[in-house]
Amino acid sequence: MSNFLKDRVNKGVLGLKPYEPGKPIEETEKEIGLENVIKLASNENPIGMSPRALKVISSMDDLNRYPDGNASAFKNKVASVFNVKSSMVTVGNGSNDIIEFIAKCFLSNGDTAIYSKHGFAIYPLAIKASGAEPIKVDALDWGHDLNAMISSIQDTTKVIFIASPNNPTGTILSVEKIKDFLTKIPSNIVVLIDQAYFEYIEDESYKVPFSLIEEFPNLIISRSFSKAHGLAAFRLGFSVSSEEIADYLNRVRQPFNANSLALAAGIEAIDDEEHISASVEINREGLQNIKKKFRELGFDFIESFGNFISFDSKSDSDKSFDFFLKKGIILRSLKVYEMPNHLRVSIGTKEEMQQFIITLEEYARSIKE
Repeated sequence: MSNFLKDRVNKGVLGLKPYEPGKPIEETEKEIGLENVIKLASNENPIGMSPRALKVISSMDDLNRYPDGNASAFKNKVASVFNVKSSMVTVGNGSNDIIEFIAKCFLSNGDTAIYSKHGFAIYPLAIKASGAEPIKVDALDWGHDLNAMISSIQDTTKVIFIASPNNPTGTILSVEKIKDFLTKIPSNIVVLIDQAYFEYIEDESYKVPFSLIEEFPNLIISRSFSKAHGLAAFRLGFSVSSEEIADYLNRVRQPFNANSLALAAGIEAIDDEEHISASVEINREGLQNIKKKFRELGFDFIESFGNFISFDSKSDSDKSFDFFLKKGIILRSLKVYEMPNHLRVSIGTKEEMQQFIITLEEYARSIKE
């Protein structure tokens, strides 16, 4: 970069590297010369999108029109389903958008924001891009150490990012622990509870209710349609917060940030209980089978509450990633998350998981030789 540009670019951007998503199937097939490559890298729903959502978007014929800039119908649907005011809902182009909104609204030069080691990679990116300084707190058993987060708070701290379940470790926090945490921090620090994997949580004691916002108006809770609902390609997410915070978030939200197809699909998918139940069931079965195999083969893994699981490959994760890639299976190396030996595998269809298990057995033999 020329000195001319370097002197003018936001200083927070200079130290950033672009987020690297999971490798796409078509590109990988060309790269390694294989067909029928299996992608288990991006925590996508293996059974696809909600049939109700597919039906409604298939009949849409007014795509020459801009979306509803306020996403009113979608926000009203969310409000109705979850018994909140529509004025408390903020719509994002994926829940990643919500993270960006929070950083833009509450962070600038001289501020600090807290996140956990092994936490979602977008948190430090959004913090640094805003010009603020990230405070990374060491993890506890691969998850959030809430007491350490409290101890890390500075006078300049304005935001704390928490994911539950956490990506990529799959760890989770109980509502009781989150509530206790919120009572111990200054009430003027904004806290995001990122629940992109909410639908996969089966124990009610871990499901953070939107009603908690009444007690803690500094709380923002986000959800995504990319996982259990199967709408990853549409990029749709939302948050619920106090009306005051929602007003600020919507001030930085770009007009038409959610497209018409996504909004229409979301309205149908949000209460398609049959599809959600099927997604949860295949995930439950997949996790049970893969954990059983990990135990049989002696691989340590992190107990997961999402639609993925991370395990210690007993080798450099880039090398173990390449082993699976050459066999036609795309996983996720977690070296970027400071987990140099871990791989993350998304839960796929029964056939995909069977192929993964066969390859895992091959891999286990290879590292013993």
